[in-house]
Amino acid sequence: MPERKTVDTMIISDVHLGSEVSRPEAALATLKNHSFGRLILLGDIFDDLNFHRLSREHWELLSYIRLLTNRKRKVEVVWVVGNHDELLVDVMKYLIGSEAKKYFFWEENGRKFFAIHGHQFDYFLIHNRIMSNLATLLYKIIQKLDTKKQRLSRYIKRASKGWLRVSKDVAAGAVRMGGEKGADYVFCGHTHKALHWTLKNIKYFNTGCWTDIPSSYVTITNGNPELHQAS
Repeated sequence: MPERKTVDTMIISDVHLGSEVSRPEAALATLKNHSFGRLILLGDIFDDLNFHRLSREHWELLSYIRLLTNRKRKVEVVWVVGNHDELLVDVMKYLIGSEAKKYFFWEENGRKFFAIHGHQFDYFLIHNRIMSNLATLLYKIIQKLDTKKQRLSRYIKRASKGWLRVSKDVAAGAVRMGGEKGADYVFCGHTHKALHWTLKNIKYFNTGCWTDIPSSYVTITNGNPELHQAS
């Protein structure tokens, strides 16, 4: 068993529990392989309201996160709401044991950090709700018809040119809001595209997702963020 890595903060997003492409086992293994004082769930932990879609592996990840909220663990679990989580605020409060936040701002090692899911800056989603919902429904059907490894579903997501546009919109909007709060570092999810940019002298990270292979996440140690991949 690999030695546990000690970090100050760990950030994961877009697990989409309940979807065919979710990778709860990989997410759980990664969490167990780290020791941290803060865990930020940066939105879209669930895919939708249908809890019947949750498998045993999905519930095991949720149970572990719930265990981390025990005061004896001394872990701060922060849940930032995503667009797939918005209707689950009351339910997730009990499942995860953490109150919902629209965004999270904190200071660490003399540096300021700002985390928000990012759908607030996805202007196509905001102005084209019906089309976005239809695309989501179609994507779920493709997942159902896909093979066990979900190669087609993941290819479609990666090949979508819209995600590059969305990545730029989300980064620009989040950096603008983070800058207003004096942040040195800004973190988002939503786009499923892991990346690290510098915009207007602010370090921007997107944490990617746990629906693709490899998946990705961010750790912060001594005030220094780092983007990682998990196979």
